[in-house]
Amino acid sequence: MKNEKGFTLVEMLIVLLIVSVLILVTIPNITKHFASIDDKGCSAYITMIQGQVEAYKIDHMTTPTVQDLFSENYIESEEARCPSGELVTISAEGKVMRMENSDGG
Repeated sequence: MKNEKGFTLVEMLIVLLIVSVLILVTIPNITKHFASIDDKGCSAYITMIQGQVEAYKIDHMTTPTVQDLFSENYIESEEARCPSGELVTISAEGKVMRMENSDGG
């Protein structure tokens, strides 16, 4: 008889099963982290816009709108959106916040 070295079908199936289980365990965890990353990205974006609002207030002695910030080149986009797609607005007091019921996505 020849001395053949290699994996048996059973060994290959066991490895495939283990890899499949690992993939099934990690995918839900990864998707949870995407939501967390989007939330943190939005919080950072709001903080950045808030800083631009304060700079605008110092320069112009008035509370800006998002359109004012864009027209004066304080921000690059005419429509302030978080990385997750949520719109950002500025209140009359100058507080930057996420808009309720925005069409994110």
